[in-house]
Amino acid sequence: MRPEHIDVTAPEVTAPPRRPSPDHSDCRAVASVLARVGDKWSVFVIMMLIDGPKRFNELKRMISGISQRMLTLTLRGLERDGLVTRTIFPTIPPRVDYELTDLGRGLAEPVKALGNWAFTHLPAIEGARKQFDKRNGAD
Repeated sequence: MRPEHIDVTAPEVTAPPRRPSPDHSDCRAVASVLARVGDKWSVFVIMMLIDGPKRFNELKRMISGISQRMLTLTLRGLERDGLVTRTIFPTIPPRVDYELTDLGRGLAEPVKALGNWAFTHLPAIEGARKQFDKRNGAD
């Protein structure tokens, strides 16, 4: 049966895979998204916000090693990408909360799963690195 004769209303039929554009614009677009969600600080921020909104200083205390500037840049990038919202409360001093959007919550589970996978497989990965380095003369 040729593809143009397939009954597309049948539930078991899926759309054919999308072909990359010849100018690679779709690859660059996906790469920019993966760069955001693959950035180590973004992953930590998303994981910390899974349980609900947090204040800036609360996030800074929870994420060991992140500088104030890097946290600011990370939150700004996540907000720009629609993954985090920033809410300012009119108190003195002003209170600012950061929270995952629906889009961010949709990303939180895969990020959490990836983090869990990395943690579980860290010993095997470290062992493979040592063996590789030994075979290739690295110290």
